[in-house]
Amino acid sequence: MSAANPLRNQNLQIQNYMETCVADMLKPVLDGLNACQCDNCVMDILAISLNSLPPKYVVTKKGELYTKISNLQNQFDVDIIAAIAKASVIVSRNPRHDR
Repeated sequence: MSAANPLRNQNLQIQNYMETCVADMLKPVLDGLNACQCDNCVMDILAISLNSLPPKYVVTKKGELYTKISNLQNQFDVDIIAAIAKASVIVSRNPRHDR
């Protein structure tokens, strides 16, 4: 007898909360850095930032963000800003488009 896949729950889903946090902070941080915000650069910066940060998985009801870990948000903010800034430097040195 095979067990049902827990990732296919009809009411719950697993989500990387760090992904939401980085996506929410990306534009304001990039505005402050005067970084290129074309689609390629933004997505590259997002991917590099997320790869340098630890994932924070939470279980949510479908369509609802669970923020129980928001008490860690201040430390997340510092880490996220640093990761975005570092990623921005990497991408600006090696953009995937002509300048």
